[in-house]
Amino acid sequence: MADKTTAVELSDDSATTVRPTGDESFANLPHHSFLSRLYTGTGAFEVIGRRRLWYGVSGTIVAIAIVSIVLRGFTFGIDFKGGTTMSFPRGNAQASQVEQVYRQALGSDPEAVVIVGNGSSATVQIRSETLSNDKTTKLRNALFDKFQPKGSDGKPSLQAISDSAVSSTWGGQITKKAVIALVVFLVLVSLYITVRYERYMAISALTTMVFDLTVTAGVYSLVGFEVTPATVIGLLTILGFSLYDTVIVFDKVEENTHGFQHTARRTFAEQANLAINQTFMRSINTSLISVLPVMALMVVAVWLLGVGTLKDLALVQLVGIIVGTYSSIFFATPLLVSLRERTSLVRTHNRRVGRRRGPEPEPVTKKKEPRAESADDEPRKPSKVALATGGSAAGSKPAPGARPVRPGGGRHRPTGKRNKQ
Repeated sequence: MADKTTAVELSDDSATTVRPTGDESFANLPHHSFLSRLYTGTGAFEVIGRRRLWYGVSGTIVAIAIVSIVLRGFTFGIDFKGGTTMSFPRGNAQASQVEQVYRQALGSDPEAVVIVGNGSSATVQIRSETLSNDKTTKLRNALFDKFQPKGSDGKPSLQAISDSAVSSTWGGQITKKAVIALVVFLVLVSLYITVRYERYMAISALTTMVFDLTVTAGVYSLVGFEVTPATVIGLLTILGFSLYDTVIVFDKVEENTHGFQHTARRTFAEQANLAINQTFMRSINTSLISVLPVMALMVVAVWLLGVGTLKDLALVQLVGIIVGTYSSIFFATPLLVSLRERTSLVRTHNRRVGRRRGPEPEPVTKKKEPRAESADDEPRKPSKVALATGGSAAGSKPAPGARPVRPGGGRHRPTGKRNKQ
């Protein structure tokens, strides 16, 4: 029967796919698990086809970041805006008690009092505006009288309280150097991408890098993380990581779309989506391998050593890795496809692919049951014209599969062969 046969179709990867037709369903076909499709990179995950969704998500994230930067600004560390920091072993001191001592000694409130570290290695860090030598000495004596911090020999010592001051001029120089370093990095990266890739890939990669920079800065502004020179170093690091991940995906896109205009198997968007699927697990594994040491660095910096520089470096790297992984998959390649689909070459190729595939099959509808015949119904006899032309009684069109009959009735043309005796 026709409704029980199966149609065999060869896919683009030269794999044989059996598609049931008629009453058969797809229930009997093997279904691969999520992890299997993820690791094999078969193109089952639609990323490019849903790029409007990713554009909306990315636009929302960027909008929130920009609004936070404009309204809240950044919390710059002492190295950028200048000031005085003072630290001593914590002992039994509480942050509220330290603020009270500061207020009583100087008549103002400190900018921040933070307890860094855990256990016996914990320290109290006080950050304030730039203090004169007299105010610094007065505050040190007040803290010693209240908390009696112990030195390395285990005895109370005034030398256990350390201080450092940074002038506003020094902070301005540090800020200028950080901006110069960021600009030089972006210029060098732009030159490399422009030379390495074609125009649309370069535009997409640079736009993605600006996206990563904006979102990371927005997270720091929104959460209130302190911006230090270590933050700038970490930012340059994660921009390099984001570029590395984007280059991996673009290399695969370039490989899949090489000479795409000479074949009509897949559209440019489908080839790019396949490239994302083929590099999906590589991007995830790279991100996980990068996040693990960063998390370990945060644990060591915050809970064990109490080193603020390591903490700032780890925070910006953690945020940047997450943002860079997202952008390389869900922003960079969809943007590249959107730009390439505006060219006449890709539009013409997409039309060729559409013509090759033909119109979409109509949905299968339920067959109507034949109407029960009654005694009053009489079979209609076909007309002589219909019989002569091989048609049906309903019209002059030939019936499906009927042999066309030439005009002339039952006359037969001679075949030139003799009849066998």
